[in-house]
Amino acid sequence: MQLTNLIASAIISFAVLSIAHPGEHEERNVQADLMKREFKLNVRRGLEACAEKFERRGLNARAQARRQATVDQHRKRKMIRDTDTILNTSHLSMENYTTSTPEDIIFASNSTCVLSPEGETGPYWVKGEHIRSDVREEQPGVPIVLEGQFVDVETCEPISGLYWDLWNCNSTGVYSGLVATGNGNTDDTSNLNATFLRGVQKTDDDGVVQFQSMFPGHYSGRTTHHHMVAHLNATVLPNNTLTGGTVAHIGQLFWDQDLIYKVEATYPYNTNNITLTTNADDRVFADETETTSDPVLEYVMLGDSLADGLFGWVTIAVNVSATYDPNYSFVYTASGGVAESGGDVTVDGGGSTNGTAAPSGAVPSGV
Repeated sequence: MQLTNLIASAIISFAVLSIAHPGEHEERNVQADLMKREFKLNVRRGLEACAEKFERRGLNARAQARRQATVDQHRKRKMIRDTDTILNTSHLSMENYTTSTPEDIIFASNSTCVLSPEGETGPYWVKGEHIRSDVREEQPGVPIVLEGQFVDVETCEPISGLYWDLWNCNSTGVYSGLVATGNGNTDDTSNLNATFLRGVQKTDDDGVVQFQSMFPGHYSGRTTHHHMVAHLNATVLPNNTLTGGTVAHIGQLFWDQDLIYKVEATYPYNTNNITLTTNADDRVFADETETTSDPVLEYVMLGDSLADGLFGWVTIAVNVSATYDPNYSFVYTASGGVAESGGDVTVDGGGSTNGTAAPSGAVPSGV
């Protein structure tokens, strides 16, 4: 308990200012980083104790059946310790699986991701996105189906009623919902009202959400990734957006590097002339993986080629007692996208900063 209180006190006392795009500035505190690392290790130990409860409740069996059904529907593949291990691990499978391998063997895997308790929002989170499962909006590229399962790290129970806010750039590295230097054509003001590849979904009784999206492209200084925010106790407005509640989790998800190379060789990804930053060279990837967290999606091919798409999944442990205050500079309103004044992002070029406040909740004590 003394260790738990020490970790909680340290995290609350030291805020880490993070970045997500080039040209931004970052302040780090060595002691805060050490305490944050201890936090994640403590969370991991607690989560490992949940394995037996997951099995008793039938979560693993239902996850296996659900993932198999998803692959069948869209037609028709990871436990890690540190950054180097994760970089050298294929999340396509742990074995030499082929298309003839029975699905019950493939989907028996249920490795769990403990994302950084204080991940990065990035400067391009847009508040007010609609609750919906299909966010593709005819964007070109490799189609993907993403499944996230959220569990309470303190109780080992699935979190129902959580809203998963997910967004990523398109195949050529452009985010919808904003006009900013470094985000495509700054003369294209119509992008401020665009909503592609952004959405929010509510978890079911098993803590599960599925999105239909597109494989992200890349932009300067960052590897291929998805952003996410987890909302608790939010209220749905008549216009199908969220208000209120708390943010209990912020993080980013990644893909295997060899898969990224394959996707980037296809059209229209290969029209992007910006230098590709790899997982190994990405600071956020290093932060997320340095202490047992594995934020890389497990996946299977949905056909014989990438054009047929991918199904990726991850289980995410959340400390529901924590509360974060993610920054934003754009809001999607009934009148379209609006740039908020006083935000942390310099949208007309130059340096910009964006991070998250320290959590106000207690550090999970483990099970």
